[in-house]
Amino acid sequence: MLDRLLLLARLVPGLAAFARDRPSSPTTLADRLEARVRADPARTAIAFEGARWTYGAWNEAANRVAGWALARGLRPGDAAALLMENRPEYLATWAGLAKVGVTTALLNTNLTGRALAHALGAARARHVVVGSECLDRLATAAGELDPALEVWVARDPYAGGRAFEWPRGAHDLDAALAEQSPADPARALRAALRAGDDLFYIYTSGTTGLPKAARLSHLRFGVIGSLAAFALKLRPGDVHYCALPLYHTAGGVMQVGAVIASGATLALRRRFSASAFWDDVRAVRATHFQYIGEFCRYLLHQPPRPDDREHGVRAIIGNGLRADVWAPFQERFGIPQIIEFYGATEGNAPIVNFENKVGSVGRFPFKALSNARLVRYDVAADEIVRDARGLCVECKPGEVGELVGKLPDRPDDPRGRFEGYTSKEATDRKILRDVFRPGDAWFRSGDLLRQDEEGFFYFVDRIGDTFRWKGENVSTQEVAEALAPFPGLALANVYGVHVPGHDGRAGMAALLMAPNEPFDGARFYAHVDGVLPRYAAPLFVRLLAQVETTGTFKLRKVNLQEEGFDLARVADPLFLRDDEARAYVPLTAELAADVAAGRRKL
Repeated sequence: MLDRLLLLARLVPGLAAFARDRPSSPTTLADRLEARVRADPARTAIAFEGARWTYGAWNEAANRVAGWALARGLRPGDAAALLMENRPEYLATWAGLAKVGVTTALLNTNLTGRALAHALGAARARHVVVGSECLDRLATAAGELDPALEVWVARDPYAGGRAFEWPRGAHDLDAALAEQSPADPARALRAALRAGDDLFYIYTSGTTGLPKAARLSHLRFGVIGSLAAFALKLRPGDVHYCALPLYHTAGGVMQVGAVIASGATLALRRRFSASAFWDDVRAVRATHFQYIGEFCRYLLHQPPRPDDREHGVRAIIGNGLRADVWAPFQERFGIPQIIEFYGATEGNAPIVNFENKVGSVGRFPFKALSNARLVRYDVAADEIVRDARGLCVECKPGEVGELVGKLPDRPDDPRGRFEGYTSKEATDRKILRDVFRPGDAWFRSGDLLRQDEEGFFYFVDRIGDTFRWKGENVSTQEVAEALAPFPGLALANVYGVHVPGHDGRAGMAALLMAPNEPFDGARFYAHVDGVLPRYAAPLFVRLLAQVETTGTFKLRKVNLQEEGFDLARVADPLFLRDDEARAYVPLTAELAADVAAGRRKL
């Protein structure tokens, strides 16, 4: 009980600040930024490739964007799209649009062709601001874009005069901005805007089909940023290093929002580099950074250096840090505090680990303070379990279930708010009704978690990643963590594949070995046999030359699952688990035919 009371005492200031925000409040992101500028305009806000932008300079650049937007007829409720790599102008663009109530669609810079055109269409934007460094990506979608879409090109001033092909009919944004005033636009221009109105459209990663545009309000930006600043104990003299893409919630909302909330400096990098990471951190004198996905694993696989612990980082925050990486990463690099959290762009039930509990995403001091619950989920039937009354069944400690978050009963209650997507159909699919009482409504996370007796939550898998084999549920994340210690293994991507004549899906592991580390099928078999039950052991192995990830370092699985163990489609070496040989042996055409025909016992 004492540990829960101590946790509650630590959380009280953050909970109190959160409770003051309401969707009906007139305070917008623009008001928050302008207040920060008035407090200390000369303080460095953004450091990037040798350039330093003060809060005052950021605000003036944003004001020029606001003037341009007004000149183009953009008004509150309209949307404009932004396609640009990480650089200060990115932040100035959306901040300026926010000053006049325009929603910015933050386009993923990895999108091309049909997916990019779809994202633009989902935003219903009449204007797109594109960095000259991203023109090649926009060109891939040229044939599918709305002819009425206005393209505004912002040159990359850090590119050293690198040439680019100017699109036919495009406009020069830099020239247009030079004609605008650096003064704050009149507050009356956004007088009707409220905190609950849309600030951004942020897109899902698109690993399974076309990306969806999640709505993110001024309120949510402020709350996420303030809570991140609170968790990290950011102060004005701190430097928050950002190597995550600004089009994603982790980089563009949590990190930027935390800096605005605290008055700290955002040390911005164009993109993540594992080899240059710690040199960058030291060069900018970073005190904090944020991670996501396999970020920390990539850093851990860099060759050890004598100066690994020579930095000023006090705390890091993020999600997706697997248990097998946590302790070695913290020990090698000497990180005093790791704050792992659970959450999603559109999610309404965040959980934060303030107690450095390895592998956990955190807990709440008391259940009544949380809107998060775990409900039983049938993996084989791919549906939530309901009892005889038609209601969901809450999981007991140790049981794996889908996390759901209670939606508020009152429209102006910020707790548990789900802002949905630009698509009403996509929004409705995420709402679960009649959960614990008739008529109640909860957000479906699509994630499987478990909770221990002490109340700590642990992420298990995305629904669809956990699969069923031999009558047992298999978590791809837990299998990957079990494989990770195998000598010479750099990374394991685990997924389930269909096998003719068998129910469920068999496990398959796509492995990336470290340079100059050969794959030994017998040694791998021995390792697997020692750490996994037979039903969870991968039946197939695929050796990768490189790993495909999303822009936020999540492993892509869709193509791997589709290709399976089809020798006609896979050029990489494939192996099959052979219990008689006690080894993973090369998968030949003959062996594959035996598996497909059911002649080989699996």
